[in-house]
Amino acid sequence: MIPFDNLDFDAVMAQSQAACAALSDNDGGLKREVLAHAGNRWSLGIVHILGVAGTLRHAELARRLDGVTQRMLTRSLRQLERDGLIIRHDYGEVPPRVDYTLTPLGKGLLVGMMPLWRWIIDNAAAFRTARDRFDSERNSTFVETRDGLN
Repeated sequence: MIPFDNLDFDAVMAQSQAACAALSDNDGGLKREVLAHAGNRWSLGIVHILGVAGTLRHAELARRLDGVTQRMLTRSLRQLERDGLIIRHDYGEVPPRVDYTLTPLGKGLLVGMMPLWRWIIDNAAAFRTARDRFDSERNSTFVETRDGLN
């Protein structure tokens, strides 16, 4: 966990600005596309499952990702493969046999996500409190407006 109490926020922001400034226009687009994996439920799920379970076939991934559609799984796997986060191995057999493995780059994504996940876990109560406060304020405003009190 990052000790936020002793964190020099201005120094971190300066590092962030320097990193962004160092990216070319092409790198900026790449950054957004790769970060999309970090914010995508299915991509992160696939990467996590392959990180935990190792090499798996398409059907096994589908079983482990509750709610994913065939189309979304295939699409996510292609995007992950394109970005070098997973490797697809087609055995060229009939019936088709294809499996997927996490690459070192994919393992790096998992390692990079750990501080964010830890931060979310550490701050879950604060998120819940903020949401409850927001929702109750919004609901009371809605009731007042609906009842003509506002």
